[in-house]
Amino acid sequence: MTAAAADAQVLVVGAGPAGSSTAHHLARLGLDVLVLDRARFPRDKPCSEYMSPEASRILRGMGALDAIEAAGAAHLAGMVVRAPGGTSFRGEFAGAAAQGFRGASDRGLALRRRILDPILMHAARDAGARVVEGERVLDLLTDGRGRVVGVRTAEREGGPPRERRAAVVVGADGLRSVVARRLGLARRLPWPRRVALVGHYRGVAALGDVGEMHVERGVYLGIAHVGGGVANVALVVPAGAARGIGADRAAFVEAWIGRLPHLAPRFERAERVSAVHATGPFAAAARRAWSPGAALVGDAADFFDPFTGEGIYAALRGGELAAPLIADAARAGDAARADRALGEYEALRRREFGGKWMVERAIGAAVASPLLMDHAARTLSRRRDMADLLVGVTGDFVPAREVLRPGFVWRLLVGPLGSHVRELVAYHSPARVIPTEPRTHCRGDGGAPIPTEEP
Repeated sequence: MTAAAADAQVLVVGAGPAGSSTAHHLARLGLDVLVLDRARFPRDKPCSEYMSPEASRILRGMGALDAIEAAGAAHLAGMVVRAPGGTSFRGEFAGAAAQGFRGASDRGLALRRRILDPILMHAARDAGARVVEGERVLDLLTDGRGRVVGVRTAEREGGPPRERRAAVVVGADGLRSVVARRLGLARRLPWPRRVALVGHYRGVAALGDVGEMHVERGVYLGIAHVGGGVANVALVVPAGAARGIGADRAAFVEAWIGRLPHLAPRFERAERVSAVHATGPFAAAARRAWSPGAALVGDAADFFDPFTGEGIYAALRGGELAAPLIADAARAGDAARADRALGEYEALRRREFGGKWMVERAIGAAVASPLLMDHAARTLSRRRDMADLLVGVTGDFVPAREVLRPGFVWRLLVGPLGSHVRELVAYHSPARVIPTEPRTHCRGDGGAPIPTEEP
């Protein structure tokens, strides 16, 4: 494709965090970048709206962090998780520092997407990218060999279709990516199939400085302050159950909250200040994140489950990772060199996110099993160091390998049971020293110690 025939060197589909980050970093590298989005901003977007501490590094580099702070973003010190049996544990990002891990910040940020996305889009524009709102991508353009060379679009207001051409097309258009589907790369995982119902409430009582996850059997609810006294409230249910929700999503969410004695009083004076939007099913992962002439970034490439709030950081980091290699592909001059560059992006993405994917799936398995979730919560409630480390992994500054080590997994999953097993092993060991004085055991009812003698 000649430069004269192209609308841009790189065409980015989607102006959310993934698209804006990709466009910003490409434009900073000197490329001519065009971003298309079907929406007109600002607009609401169902999302946890949480940005991990390590996201601050990327936001600062994009020149967006000060604007996000000025917009009133909430600061989150960590997470508190309540298991189905009622046990809660709390982990804080700053707590991981005592174990030698520091992030770009000791706080996460949370801000409504209708405020955040325009800030990120302006950062892309400030870097030199062109952004067109209200233009929907209908299909991909390919050459005779099947290589992507552009997109076919239509204006939201019903204007005539048009063709836009570029050396590389980037799909940053979210969970149901048109680009991924047209490339034949979109793939739904069989488990877990969940749907989120997300709304905003003002006046939720006891709204603290941590994000909250309340896990029940097969369902969980996330609550987080997103600034200005407003809470993001996200109810995540199995996809099968979502079919019975009906048209009034807010009524479904509020009825569910009202049945839980530990949550209902906190919402008695709360006022809903947005519509309740639905998104999902989740558990989508493209077979790979590139095809000749195209790449996928953010949720378009993969999104497992919203429990750990990975979406925005993964989108920002994905754009930062992809930009140099997409730039190489756009400037390559021949198809083989361009394909090698995009293949390198896929390998880099797997190295970057592979450990986190394993952690996400392990957490997904725990959330799906009340017995396992209750047991892990009891362990983490006693071991604040472990809770801080796990929350640091979800904060994207503690390497995933730290919680995938056999010792950590053993302590988490076996926990107190492991100490009892070790006591039994020690008791029956031939090398055990028989005490000469009787030791005491306490009754389970809290009564006086009962002296017992060793046999």
